[in-house]
Amino acid sequence: MSASPSSEQRVAVVTGAARGIGAAIAVRLARDGFAVAVLDLDEAACADTVAAVEKEGGRALAVGVDVSDAARVETAVARVAAELGPPVVLVNNAGVTRDNLLFKMGEAEWDAVIGVHLRGAFLMTRAAQAHMTKAGWGRVVNLSSVSALGNRGQANYSAAKAGLQGFTKTLAIELGKFGITANAVAPGFIVTEMTAATAERLGVPFEEFKAQRAAVTPVPRVGEPEDIAHAVSFFVSEGAGFVTGQVLYVAGGPRG
Repeated sequence: MSASPSSEQRVAVVTGAARGIGAAIAVRLARDGFAVAVLDLDEAACADTVAAVEKEGGRALAVGVDVSDAARVETAVARVAAELGPPVVLVNNAGVTRDNLLFKMGEAEWDAVIGVHLRGAFLMTRAAQAHMTKAGWGRVVNLSSVSALGNRGQANYSAAKAGLQGFTKTLAIELGKFGITANAVAPGFIVTEMTAATAERLGVPFEEFKAQRAAVTPVPRVGEPEDIAHAVSFFVSEGAGFVTGQVLYVAGGPRG
């Protein structure tokens, strides 16, 4: 997919891009022709993703930022604009888990998850949309989850991911007149460090955990980060300009 019919290379920002799904998205967008800003809490941890983007022939910039900190977000987006170019694609992928049953869940566990997923997406989008509206073209993709439909032990995560769906639909309404689309991708079980940590917490070997999940999925396999990157690639493409406010479940079966 071509990033743009324009001769000027467009700039994409991917949060939580040091590893896993975010890294796969960054590499895919570079392959699609975008320059990519690789954002994560630890700037040094972005080195591998930057190298992978550059291997695809793309330009990349690593930026360390806490997406839940308003001042740092503004600084990070300003740095991207100055060093790489004005960002017109934003993929809000940064996330954390603090799983616990409701009666055991502390306020810090709740606040951490809501802060990164929901507040982070709000702050990043608010900062980036100024560049998109000026350009008259933009793409926002928020990473939701099948957990938005409810998942035991994830009241905080489920609430955040469901909130991102409402946030996405509202962005579509508010920003459409500026040539900006907003969509969400809701992954099912994807092989990442996060899902490996979940298996460890449950005391289940990861290979066994993956086999269990594949067995109950209509498409009898688990997902890979590249499955999500492919969906994001579509949403940010020129051809998806009439698709907005949508939630796409990439989960190996019907959801939602």
